[in-house]
Amino acid sequence: MGSKNKLKRFKENETFANVIQPSRDEIISDKFSFKGQWNAQFFKNDKPIVLELGCGKGEYSVGLAKLFPEKNFIGIDIKGARFWRGAKTAIEEGLSNVGFLRSQIELIDHIFEENEVSEIWITFPDPQIKFKRTKHRLTNMEFLNKYRRILKPDGIMHLKTDSEFMHGYTLGLLHGLGEEVLYANHHVYRNEGSPKEVTSIQTFYEAQYLEQNKPITYIKFKLKQ
Repeated sequence: MGSKNKLKRFKENETFANVIQPSRDEIISDKFSFKGQWNAQFFKNDKPIVLELGCGKGEYSVGLAKLFPEKNFIGIDIKGARFWRGAKTAIEEGLSNVGFLRSQIELIDHIFEENEVSEIWITFPDPQIKFKRTKHRLTNMEFLNKYRRILKPDGIMHLKTDSEFMHGYTLGLLHGLGEEVLYANHHVYRNEGSPKEVTSIQTFYEAQYLEQNKPITYIKFKLKQ
């Protein structure tokens, strides 16, 4: 994407009512007004809040919002030029139950209050295979503890990935910690019984992975409070 196009998208994001772009300082100084107030201030209802971390172009957040009108969805990514597409689509299609937040995921526990979130989706994250990159892996211990803090006691986690490494690493960690794995599948499109929200929504990159016959894996789990 050219820099001119990026700039245009950044400017358009500023006009979208469904996009929030706080500064890092605003978030870490705990002056972020939406923390603990997402239902009241942003969605203006009391529906359950579901996050998509690293939402990219926002296709999954938008797809989930269409599938589950009884829930609120927030796509989070540091790259606003990417989720511009999802935000624009949501506006064009009149979806009031989905919004987008430009932020780093490691700040998530400064953005949401304890027990404010009902579900978290992690879709096709970078598996960060190199050892020195493990601190950025979205299902490492540090991140799991952040999710644990903001999730409701019966909150649900979802991991959908094309990375067998990420799938195996996360399953191993969850079993080692004694967390509750509700469902795990190494190949959601080959095995029957996969949840509809896993197989009926495909991201741009997922479609490419499927063309290359890459298995898509999925884990649904709970974190002890």
